[in-house]
Amino acid sequence: MSDRKTISETLHDGIGMVFDVDEVLYEEGTGHHQLSLIQNPVFGKVLVLDGAVQVTSRDEFIYHEMLAHVPLAAHENPADVLIIGGGDCGLAEEVLKHKRVGTLTQVEIDVSVLDFSREHFADFNAPVFEDPRFQVEIADGAVFAAETDKRFDVILVDSTDPTGPGAVLFTTDFYRNLKRILRPGGIVVSQNGVPFLQPEEFSKAMKGLSSVFETASCYLVSVPTYFGGHMTLGWSSDDPKALSVSEATLTERMAGIETRYYTPAHHRAAFALPRFIETLLEDAVNT
Repeated sequence: MSDRKTISETLHDGIGMVFDVDEVLYEEGTGHHQLSLIQNPVFGKVLVLDGAVQVTSRDEFIYHEMLAHVPLAAHENPADVLIIGGGDCGLAEEVLKHKRVGTLTQVEIDVSVLDFSREHFADFNAPVFEDPRFQVEIADGAVFAAETDKRFDVILVDSTDPTGPGAVLFTTDFYRNLKRILRPGGIVVSQNGVPFLQPEEFSKAMKGLSSVFETASCYLVSVPTYFGGHMTLGWSSDDPKALSVSEATLTERMAGIETRYYTPAHHRAAFALPRFIETLLEDAVNT
């Protein structure tokens, strides 16, 4: 019998993903979450929150680049950006690569997650905390969206899956509040899960978004950590023109920004959906 140490992701019923543990770097119940950080020989540092993998140091750039650069490159003037969630600050790092961004507000419910990430993921998030454009609000994201007087050009919802404290970030009331604080022509992008394994969650989210925004669609990103096929990122706006920005314009807006996954050509291709996801999307927005 093997005596190797392992940790299992328990997000999906009936299947799991097992990580070998070279070392347990950190483990704690934070009050809001059960948090573990391990060292894995393939993915490097792996952050597990309430039994679900959140981020790894090996492939974080894939998810964060696509969540940030697609809406920011598509928007004419993304001066004020809001992140709800995103406690590892990898998304903030990508957002702040854009010189057109004037302010970035990040709302995180648990200050200990930010403190933890600053200490353990400094290899990719250290520049964030030195950037004067970056400010943090320690608050419930849903409450912030309902109560704030601030307005934003781009809103990025980097949430956990729709269970526990994160469930409220997948409700129609929350989407209405996002629209309330979104400036005309603004864009909302949200984490909408893996449709092959989470079809009901995906459909519910897209139905809610389409009931609030004139344009509700999604695009794809393939992240090795988030197994089960393509992950979808929901795209919502009242300005359909942002979906048809030319590759030449995207290239111009991304000038000087180094990426390892995102390209303007891939930006446009990511909206081409496999048939089963396209069908789920059409059924959700048309019912």
